[in-house]
Amino acid sequence: MVLRLALWSVLETGQTFLTGYALARALDDGFLAGRADVGLAWLGGAGLGVVVAAYGTGRVYRAVADLVEPLRDSLVRQVVGRGLREADNASVSRLTQQVEIARDTFAGLVLVSRSFLFTAAGALIGLFSLAPLLLLVVAPPLLAGVGLFVASLRPLARRQERFLVADEGIASQLGAVAPGLRDVAAAGAEQDVAEDLDRGVATEYAAARALARWGVLRTAALATGGQLPLVLLLVTAPWLLNNGVTPGALVGAIAYVTQALLPALHNLIHGLGTSGSRLAIVLRRLTWTPKPPPRGPSAPDTQSPAGEPAVDGTPALHLSSVTFAYGPLAEPVVRDLSLTVPRGGHLAVVGPSGIGKSTLAGLVAGLLEPGGGVVRVDGRGVRGQEAVGRRVLIPQEAYVFSGTVRQNLEYLRPDTVGDAELLAAAQAVGLGPVVERLGGLAAQLDPATLSAGERQLVALTRAYVSYAPLALLDEATCHLDPMAEARAERAFAARPGGTLVVIAHRISSARRAQRILVMDGTHTLCGRHEDLLEQSVLYRELSGNWGPERAASHPALAARDPYGVDPVPGPRLAGDRGHVVAHRPVGQVQTVRDLGDGRAPGGEGQDQ
Repeated sequence: MVLRLALWSVLETGQTFLTGYALARALDDGFLAGRADVGLAWLGGAGLGVVVAAYGTGRVYRAVADLVEPLRDSLVRQVVGRGLREADNASVSRLTQQVEIARDTFAGLVLVSRSFLFTAAGALIGLFSLAPLLLLVVAPPLLAGVGLFVASLRPLARRQERFLVADEGIASQLGAVAPGLRDVAAAGAEQDVAEDLDRGVATEYAAARALARWGVLRTAALATGGQLPLVLLLVTAPWLLNNGVTPGALVGAIAYVTQALLPALHNLIHGLGTSGSRLAIVLRRLTWTPKPPPRGPSAPDTQSPAGEPAVDGTPALHLSSVTFAYGPLAEPVVRDLSLTVPRGGHLAVVGPSGIGKSTLAGLVAGLLEPGGGVVRVDGRGVRGQEAVGRRVLIPQEAYVFSGTVRQNLEYLRPDTVGDAELLAAAQAVGLGPVVERLGGLAAQLDPATLSAGERQLVALTRAYVSYAPLALLDEATCHLDPMAEARAERAFAARPGGTLVVIAHRISSARRAQRILVMDGTHTLCGRHEDLLEQSVLYRELSGNWGPERAASHPALAARDPYGVDPVPGPRLAGDRGHVVAHRPVGQVQTVRDLGDGRAPGGEGQDQ
């Protein structure tokens, strides 16, 4: 492959050679000698050389592809192998982004380095062919510039990596501080936090200054190797002409410097100087082997119920004998519930208001801790910081904050999301017309100006954009009309690699699901719509009373924390079976009725 690459590159060397040599012959033997036909013939030969070199360049790209693809395949095997052995959560990023960066950067370096070597060879051969004195003027500063650049590569790469590390440190600090500004102010820790951030900024500033100082060497190398030869040719022109160098040869030498050597050296310095450091850093991260996590009581929960690491066959959601009550003496809201949802599955949860549907969502999201049993998402526990990225909960009361549309939509993504991805997500969920009306992704968003349904669409799109594979919709579409609700749910169901659990408030939402979980307090039943109509009296009653215009019910948990979930049943909940609520004196019991009476819970409005 390397030999084939070199052979095709020789065509570029020939074209570079003709750049100055044909021009010199056209002047000396043609136009200056009064023979225009000879001059035009030489220029035509130079033009033909450009055509041949273009053909060779096309073949060069094929040879480069054959050279770099084995590197990509090797990195993919290494990343996939590590992901399978260690359950590495960063494997997807390494596989889809960093491997491609390494491949593209390596290909660019091969092209730039090859181009400089063969271009310089063609130009130096041409200078020697025109007049050896020209080579004595051009070669020394060219070699000095290349040597200066090569000497700066290693220290420049080290300082560039230090700058990147310092920049990542600042980003990490801000990511931790920004969400907790109110806590910082409440604790009176502003000064300590500010000093800590100042140290990070000072470190990055020092790294940037050191990088800039060494970056000056690039400019010096380019000036020495690419621009100084041109100055020397002009300064020594009278001496060269007096020592046998023809006017055409001098013009050809200037063409070699300006049209071949200077552009090639510029590409080498900026390509190898920047992309080389980038490639070194990416390869180091791809081949870095992390230390094994600590084993013991404090180790993160990364095991499946059977004690084996999570693998592709692990279900998206698994509950085993889960029981939950809002107090040690309270009647369990969820009792001995076992449930498995495969990856890519679509489950709807139905039942009367207050029966425990939102409680189930809180248990799956890790907001509530079961009194008994195990809840697993993607084979791992649902409590703790490491579990946050595996599921996203969208409650009935959508959270939208003041800021731009973009800031609201990419809030759950740790990286910057491109405009195309955000707009595609908005279009899929049904937010597209709202974004267009507001003025695009950069438009300022005032939550007070949005309707309840529009706020829900913003929250849904934000969840759709997130990396979380499991989406929990806790009556998250109750303010949407049936068509908008269907569009949003279908978008989540079709999300690549995604799993959807919907707390349904319309029969149409339940019928769209692959399976339906009917919660009836004393027992649960899971199956398809047609089967449940035959097996469950409650489901038949719900199906008969539900319709596209049924009034939306309040969530079983009052939306007062950031997730819209509060571990206390709210008042005025039809069908809550006499649960004691914390919003009234202890022991006061709310009168209840079942949804089977065909009326909506009191005080609730119709769907928007």
